[in-house]
Amino acid sequence: MMNSVIEHFKLESQKRKVPRKVTSKSLENAALYYLQRFSSSSENFRRVMIRRVKRSAQYHNTNFEEGAEIVDQLISRFVRIGLLDDLQFAQVRAASLRRRGLSERTIRAKLMERGFAAEVINESLELLKCDNEDPELTASIIFSRKRRLGPFREILDKRNEFREKDMAKLARAGFSYHIAQKVISAETLEELEEMVENNIYGQYK
Repeated sequence: MMNSVIEHFKLESQKRKVPRKVTSKSLENAALYYLQRFSSSSENFRRVMIRRVKRSAQYHNTNFEEGAEIVDQLISRFVRIGLLDDLQFAQVRAASLRRRGLSERTIRAKLMERGFAAEVINESLELLKCDNEDPELTASIIFSRKRRLGPFREILDKRNEFREKDMAKLARAGFSYHIAQKVISAETLEELEEMVENNIYGQYK
């Protein structure tokens, strides 16, 4: 009995590994299913669908170029009807990463990994500054709080001992020396809170 169950699962697993033969309809169904589950840039979406086309072409000996052309047609249509919107997705992603305390340099790198065009990345980062005089400052404070750096250290007496290490961690995270120095040199958490408030309302110098 146990052997038959194992064989059944093996057969089911093998069936799942067989790529479906690419047609316009099968690719569209797969594309819509993917976009229901994941937000994606146009380029990332292209990579996902092209991998599917390539597996199908290798297994079924079908024409890869024809499948790739179908993918291009799908992308054009999805962009036109709004299923793919690179700028909107990049803005949402950039804002989410900023709330996690990531630097502009790190956010830019992560958006590039997702396949966003340079102009889309630039516009998304520029929009982050609409309600914040210097989003890098706010992000660096969030980062420092999460990593317990500078004023956020549990043992404040050790701040000077770890000052250079804390500065280095902020630098590796993509923050400038000026920003790192401002945060790590703050005497109290209240001072940092005031920095954030003044920064958001455009009073930070």
